[in-house]
Amino acid sequence: MGFLNLFHLAFLAVSFFVSGALAVFGYTTSGNNFVIDAGSSNTLVFSVSKSSCDINSIKYRGTELQYSSQGTHIGSGLGSATVSVSQINGSSAKFIKVTCVTSTLTHYMIVKEADSTIYMATYITAEPSIGELRFIARLLPDKLPSEYPYGEVSTTTGSSSTVEGSDVFVVNGQTRSKFYSSTRFIDEDSHCVYGGSDLMHVCVITPQQESSSGGPFFRDIDSNNAGSSTNLYNYMNSGHVQTESYRMGLHGPYLMTFSRSGIPTLKSVGDLSWFGELGLTGYVPDSQRGTVTGRATGIPSGFEGVGHWYNSAAQYWVKTASNGQFTSPKMKAGTYTMVLYQTEFKVAAATVTVSAGGTTTANMASTFNASHTTLFKIGEYDGQPTGFRNADKFLRMHPSDSRMSSWGPLTYTVGSSSLSDFPMAVFKSVNNPVTIKFNLGSAPSQATMLRIATTLSFAGARPQAVVNGWSAAAPAAPTKIDSRGVTRGAYRGYGEVYDVAVPAGKLVSGSNTITISALSGSSGDTFLSPNFIFDAVELFY
Repeated sequence: MGFLNLFHLAFLAVSFFVSGALAVFGYTTSGNNFVIDAGSSNTLVFSVSKSSCDINSIKYRGTELQYSSQGTHIGSGLGSATVSVSQINGSSAKFIKVTCVTSTLTHYMIVKEADSTIYMATYITAEPSIGELRFIARLLPDKLPSEYPYGEVSTTTGSSSTVEGSDVFVVNGQTRSKFYSSTRFIDEDSHCVYGGSDLMHVCVITPQQESSSGGPFFRDIDSNNAGSSTNLYNYMNSGHVQTESYRMGLHGPYLMTFSRSGIPTLKSVGDLSWFGELGLTGYVPDSQRGTVTGRATGIPSGFEGVGHWYNSAAQYWVKTASNGQFTSPKMKAGTYTMVLYQTEFKVAAATVTVSAGGTTTANMASTFNASHTTLFKIGEYDGQPTGFRNADKFLRMHPSDSRMSSWGPLTYTVGSSSLSDFPMAVFKSVNNPVTIKFNLGSAPSQATMLRIATTLSFAGARPQAVVNGWSAAAPAAPTKIDSRGVTRGAYRGYGEVYDVAVPAGKLVSGSNTITISALSGSSGDTFLSPNFIFDAVELFY
């Protein structure tokens, strides 16, 4: 054999080794670690501490991606856990299962042969002591500096100052925070960190959030390049604008996948029914689930119909088709509250019972009554501050950011002002009050109703209305949510709607003025002063 042929074979051998073609599926022990090899062509090898369950090394295609000072783990680390590993020969594939057990939590990490993915599920019987349930991968920022899908809005490395608390920063004159990486649960696909000359994407995908809390419109932290590490999350519950109790049981499946062929999607995950072969505590197979099917009616054109089912054990949702038809995801058997939303505005609720292996037919019809004479309406009842000033920006930046339009105080003139002349929120110490001016050809002879629909309140703020000098009764304080909202890019709370009965004679022919202010016994500086977010304002009879 000639020298050139020998050189060529040697080159090929080295190439195969670098690309991972010689990977062998299985696990070994190295010191205090279990080492798991996925046996994939693009090699994935990671190490798990036998004592803590921390992942302390992740090598993809031979490149170390794991941050060395802190592990990849549940919460801020389990501290100590009973960790075991086993190989399972399934009906169609082989699996390695790592099981980590504490007194209140069991965390599973699963590798499927030839698949560069770490599949996970987390079973809990009590809320973790840190007050939230999250998975966090702490990765190397020089290898994975960039974030998807929202880019640098949550990249806080290189910050020059802090705007708020220890989680909103200024970088190159722009406000940034890990909170600005969030996506509504119902819209979640994959969120990723990526980079390197050998371009790699590491992505988290959550096929469902049945044991999480907050419903279809909840959103939480997804990623953050913090400088020392690039962090990739799966938040299963937290106190970040918490609106319902935490759910126990099995959270998952969810997965962290490694790719050199672009961004993986939820659709690319495929069938996960093989999880039923792995002996996971709390796993409910499809055979023990049922569905709800029906038709939603009464949702006006231009709004999205959303069905939502929930009880203390699980939550599910689906977007309705253009004709209102829907079929729920496969749900655990039980009785559920069933809610219909007009985009995010609640318009109907009922109860429905789901049986294992069965299909329940249950139609939903909007009960929101719009049969009245409208004198003016600002915004739409969609459960969002859509179209209002700065509503197009606040999800990805702090309200103090220089890119924001002026918060005011603003005056909106019915018939001539644009929707963006009305603020998405009123802050007690910033833009209090908002003023509405309007003309009437004649004064109504009867009482009228001023409806102020809101999406979220902070520090007890609620709208106080004054109509042509007449002060409406102060509304009761809303249910408290002990969390910052708009400054973290959140707008979804309990969605309080305030109906103010305006007596006959308070409106006049010609020019009229209404002011709406943020009322609260609490105080605060600028954007942390009591505030509420608008959904819509309507005057009608």
